[in-house]
Amino acid sequence: MAFGAKIRGRPTSNEAGLRERAQSMAAALPPLLVQAERIAATVEQGVHGRRRVGPGDTFWQFRRYQPGDPVGRIDWRQSAKADPVFVRESEWAAAQTIYLWRDASASMRWRSGRNLPEKIERADLVTLALAALLLDAGERVALLGEGAPPFTGHRGLERLALLLQHHPEDQSLPPDLRLPRHAELVLVGDFLSPLATLETRFKRLAEYQPHGHILQLLDPAEQSLPFTGRIRFEGTEREGDALIGRVEAIRQAYAERLQAQLDGMAALARTLGWSYALTTTDRSPESALLALYRRLGERSEVRIR
Repeated sequence: MAFGAKIRGRPTSNEAGLRERAQSMAAALPPLLVQAERIAATVEQGVHGRRRVGPGDTFWQFRRYQPGDPVGRIDWRQSAKADPVFVRESEWAAAQTIYLWRDASASMRWRSGRNLPEKIERADLVTLALAALLLDAGERVALLGEGAPPFTGHRGLERLALLLQHHPEDQSLPPDLRLPRHAELVLVGDFLSPLATLETRFKRLAEYQPHGHILQLLDPAEQSLPFTGRIRFEGTEREGDALIGRVEAIRQAYAERLQAQLDGMAALARTLGWSYALTTTDRSPESALLALYRRLGERSEVRIR
């Protein structure tokens, strides 16, 4: 064979599949990035960043002196204006790592109507938009269980988007991993697994990372069960099928079962000291993103209405 000759051959089925998947990922990436950055920019107008007390040079606020505060932090000029003694607080200047995880299992690849996104599409969008906000604020972002080092800057956002496109599809639970100290954890999914299973995994994660945030994402039909008549429901994760003669006859029992699941998730978050939010795919992604972003670093419960 002459030097420089081109070798032509037919790709194997594995090679063809990988190439087709890579092309599909590349085609989907720009619109997802554009949409995520647009949503992040909209939300960013309504917030003022992740401000925390800590070492730094930027002044944040005055507050009243409390027993145990270092005397060197007293602002004597401000204190001379009134009776209370005030201390000066600076804004935390150190970058923090936030680990993101979103459920990519089969149950997330469903929607009840053509005018709605699949749950996985909304989860990807909110996760990537949150990453855009965090990276813009100078934080470091990583995908839980991916093994890649934390990302920074806009190039980091592009790499994160690529990783989201080919994240494992059989993980309905976040991986059981020990995170670095002072990191934060954000979990996005439908969380319809048995509460006992979720509790075991989340408590395990909380042993490693006490600062966690849960966004539970559902399709609106999963909340209201709007179907009527004889319907066959097909399990998306090998649960089997169920033929219901009159769906309206079980609607109340279904609603009670679902509410118990949601209440259980909220109670579990409170027990762990994590924040919790619930949203559906017929709501705006901005509302979910804003609720989640504001609660990073907080420990509270909210429901998006």
